[in-house]
Amino acid sequence: MDPIMSLFSATVLFLIFLIWKRFEDQKDGDSYILDYQCYKPTDDRKLTTKHCGDIIKRNKNLGLLEYKFLLKALVSSGIGEETYGPRIMFEGREEKPSVKDGILEMEAFSYDCIDKVLGRTGIHPSEIDVLVMNVSMLTSAPSLTSYIINHYKLREDIKSFNLTGMGCSASLISVDVARNILKTYKNVNALVLTSECLSPNWYSGKDKSMILANCLFRSGGCAMLMTNKRSLRDRSMFKLKCLQRIHHGGYDDSYQCCIEKEDEEGRPGFYLSRSLPKVATRAFVDNLKMITPKILPAWELVRYGILTLAHNLKHGSGKAAEEEKPMINFRTGVDHFCIHTGGKAVIDGIGNSLGLTEYELEPARMTLHRFGNTSASSLWYVLSYLEAKKRLKKGQNVLMFSFGAGFQCHSCMWEVLRDLPAVGNVWEDCIDRYPHKNLANPFLEKFAWVNHQDDPNNFIMME
Repeated sequence: MDPIMSLFSATVLFLIFLIWKRFEDQKDGDSYILDYQCYKPTDDRKLTTKHCGDIIKRNKNLGLLEYKFLLKALVSSGIGEETYGPRIMFEGREEKPSVKDGILEMEAFSYDCIDKVLGRTGIHPSEIDVLVMNVSMLTSAPSLTSYIINHYKLREDIKSFNLTGMGCSASLISVDVARNILKTYKNVNALVLTSECLSPNWYSGKDKSMILANCLFRSGGCAMLMTNKRSLRDRSMFKLKCLQRIHHGGYDDSYQCCIEKEDEEGRPGFYLSRSLPKVATRAFVDNLKMITPKILPAWELVRYGILTLAHNLKHGSGKAAEEEKPMINFRTGVDHFCIHTGGKAVIDGIGNSLGLTEYELEPARMTLHRFGNTSASSLWYVLSYLEAKKRLKKGQNVLMFSFGAGFQCHSCMWEVLRDLPAVGNVWEDCIDRYPHKNLANPFLEKFAWVNHQDDPNNFIMME
């Protein structure tokens, strides 16, 4: 054979090998969710209207104005009567928590969810290579991940990450940490845990900006098993297609809008400022600018660009022009939306911004009603709702949005890898009752007498 032809053939074969190797390496770096499990506490931890009323009455620092504020917040919250609280609240010790209370709350969630995930997947604890856990409002020594490692006797070479202070956005941060490790190492299983600890974080004062957190947050959590093993791809539920993080901590109003601090009387709590809606909108818009080109087809971006240009040339600027501005059709690249259940206003705001229908907002609204705001884990309860309703079909895309202190807004998109049967789902015992047509809770009916009193100085608590 001609030496030149031999050299050319060898070069071509080498290039083909490099392309094949690059393609194979990319496949090894893909991140899959093999399984996940949301936590459902026992029924004796359900926060009914009566329980909520009893807890509020125990706070002797509240007056008529605070009661009216709380009633308004609870009535408009979108939260129902089957959400869960930490055990300490049912024992009447919320103002005097111990370190053990927080640890026991986290152990109850993590052991339950991990046992179910490992049992369903058949993965042995010794096969776990990476452990990532996020709990924002509890810091312990040793770390919470150490409790998990000790309980399950995980390997000595496990890579563990314990995240705190990240707020409601922490779940996708944990996923990002796991993703980066899965990109770096081959044949890895990563256990990701996301929750919030409420036991040591009850606010017993009367500052309205800090009382609000008591109304919204509920107990919950989720464990998920991620992997990059190609041998497990066919068994996996989801594939991570992209993830985008935005952190606006450089803006003073963003940094200060959600912050743990003491009130004027020295009582610790979680402060939510009035600037929160504006701050959240700014972070959401910036995140959308970054992730939209990654999740929508080029033709939709071109269509939107042409229509926007034509609109600006025709109408110019002004409020009226803004109201008529064309919108991107996110349905061209997204089939389902998982929105953080931070409250009714959060769901409404994202729905309006993305032009979503009530059907598309239903999973978030029903999750808020059934489980409340479970902080970072709320996204996975919304995903579980979609799974329980058997709406997730092979090849579909699921877009997630989360918000958290800092201020942060994170998003990601998952591809559904197979039709999901919803076996062992956290919704399985109640999904037939959803969606509720009427999400009104009985707080106003039971505590309407608060609005009938006008004199704060002569306020009398009724039983």
